[in-house]
Amino acid sequence: MESTSKRWSRIIPVAFVMYMTAYMDRINVAMILPYMTKSIHLSSADMGLAAGIFFIGYMILQIPGAILANKWSAKKVVFILMILWSAMAMATGLVKNATQLFIIRFLLGVFEGGVWPAVLVLLATWFPAKERARANAFWMINLPLSAIVMAPITGWLLSITNWRMVFFIEGLLPLLWAAVWWITIDDKPSRAKWISEAEREYIIKTIEQENINKPKGTGYLSAFTNKTVLLLVTAYFFWMSGFYGYTMWVPSVVKSFENFTSFVVGLISAVPFAFAMIGMAINSSWSDKNQQREIHVAIPLIIGAFGLIGGQFLAHTPFTKMIFLIIAAIGAYSPYGPFWAIPTDILRPELAAAAMGLINAIGNLGGFLGPYIVGWIKGNYSGFLGFIVLGVFLLVTAIIALGLRYVNHASVKHSSVG
Repeated sequence: MESTSKRWSRIIPVAFVMYMTAYMDRINVAMILPYMTKSIHLSSADMGLAAGIFFIGYMILQIPGAILANKWSAKKVVFILMILWSAMAMATGLVKNATQLFIIRFLLGVFEGGVWPAVLVLLATWFPAKERARANAFWMINLPLSAIVMAPITGWLLSITNWRMVFFIEGLLPLLWAAVWWITIDDKPSRAKWISEAEREYIIKTIEQENINKPKGTGYLSAFTNKTVLLLVTAYFFWMSGFYGYTMWVPSVVKSFENFTSFVVGLISAVPFAFAMIGMAINSSWSDKNQQREIHVAIPLIIGAFGLIGGQFLAHTPFTKMIFLIIAAIGAYSPYGPFWAIPTDILRPELAAAAMGLINAIGNLGGFLGPYIVGWIKGNYSGFLGFIVLGVFLLVTAIIALGLRYVNHASVKHSSVG
């Protein structure tokens, strides 16, 4: 059924492009900030704060967005938020000082915040557990692909126009794609006219059967106090600290290699993320085959930590630095599919939605911490120490993921939530 399913060719691509237009706001700022420093007088710490404050706003709509997607409509939640974040993305090109930049970045985070959990709710409705890590990963491959595509485009735009116009041009894209999203996406298989009756029956019956043995819980609080969920929250916080700290500062590292043009910096910065896409696809497929989600989270993160930490001691040329950036990218991105399959594996849909919102809300505060730490350390000490700290964050995440395999994980599947 899944090999001939229209779900894979309709829902995944549209959601894929949609989130590329969102993730672009986290990729382009890393490239554009160096060009804004003279115009609005940004220090290294200001640059880190501008990149990171996005995630303070990002947490606000995580849980409400997930609950609204589950109770009301994932399609409508994402559509409304696309229009709002498009407006904020374009408004970034109008800022005149650091304070205005911080405010706009914060609001941009607010409006993008509800999108991630809403899409996860949508995918959990359309893809049974044995397909879910792949569905998650195939959608989430938009993250490294955004870096591959958007970094060179942003670099090229910076070479032909000013940074203000770049924000406006790229901010217009989600507004245009919102129309495609509205026409193409359906919240549930029961509402979709474009799938066969056999496919509809397969999806609905398979997911209903999966949910029979999942604990019902006693409300959203039962999801928030679930031991596995709390460990996932902690793990995601440390992971995102290392992940976004790495992602935000890659262009700056590449820019230090030689006197490259903006376009060339964008092209070279995209290389690690191309390898990350391959890692995500392979790791998620293995995870769906053996269902050992925690192992497929931990091992890549250990590899990523080696890339971040080892590169500071072993890489002394642009070529070797790029090799370690590639290793770090593969390790940092590959766990996405299996990690986000865990909540929907252990919880019923209504509780999984709230749990995913909580995980993404608190966890993404690490997206504020990581870039800011690197910026602060770079301004006061050196970038060398900053990347070591990011590597340690990934190691902590790997340890927690391995702990999930032994601490309460087995019992959660057979007992009441919390």
